[in-house]
Amino acid sequence: MDINSTVTLNNGINMPIFGLGTWEMKDAKQTEKAILIALELGYRHIDTAHVYGNEKSVGAAIKKSGIPRKEIFVTTKLWNDQHSDPEGALEGSLKKLGLKYVDLYLMHFPVRNVRNRTWMAMEKLLDHEMTRAIGVSNFTIRHLDELLEKTKFVPAVNQVEFSPYLFQKELHFYCRKRKIQLEAYSPLVRGRKMNDQRLISMANSYKKKPAQLLIKWCLQHNIVTIPKAITEEHLKENCNVFDFEISKQDMKKLNMFNENFRVCWDPSKEP
Repeated sequence: MDINSTVTLNNGINMPIFGLGTWEMKDAKQTEKAILIALELGYRHIDTAHVYGNEKSVGAAIKKSGIPRKEIFVTTKLWNDQHSDPEGALEGSLKKLGLKYVDLYLMHFPVRNVRNRTWMAMEKLLDHEMTRAIGVSNFTIRHLDELLEKTKFVPAVNQVEFSPYLFQKELHFYCRKRKIQLEAYSPLVRGRKMNDQRLISMANSYKKKPAQLLIKWCLQHNIVTIPKAITEEHLKENCNVFDFEISKQDMKKLNMFNENFRVCWDPSKEP
């Protein structure tokens, strides 16, 4: 596995297993600079969303990089107040990005009453070649079961909060069984567990940083992983995870770190 490694989605599209998350990257110049640095370092997967307010900066960086469009995997997302018109929402995102299509379009959250109808509308975006794949985000097993009862069109991806401290083992197994690629956001727990002495000690044994161990743990579970970083130092650190392997014994230990610790919303409470 290396920074160019991909997973194959259920529609045959290849998706880089490692990428850059851009949540809360709001300053336009800072965001554009970070993405340019990331692309120079070899990142080829950029994750954004309408609600992040930085699609324009993401698009500007991609254009400035000079890297052929087909070599960069771009994800954006449908926000909760856009469910009435998914096509119009994606058109707006594409305009801000300055792109003709995105590689993956996700429903950002399982909004009650409308999510299944919205999913069926999103299927049409593939026919219009506005996106190469569609998926969901923050869907629990219950939400996915409900969705799959209504349609035969299986999401290509389910992007959720995932880390050793929120090891959603059952959801991981469920998605793998149904060929839904799981993708981890906030794999670094927003830095709130970096002082865990167990994590520090294990990272030291590999001569790595705690953040690198958290990223590698996700990757070794074959989960697409998109840690956020702004500085060149952290961008380099986050992608420097392909020169070591966590042992089976240590993977089991990390699995036991689970404490259902969330740093974002809890979608299980959404009816």
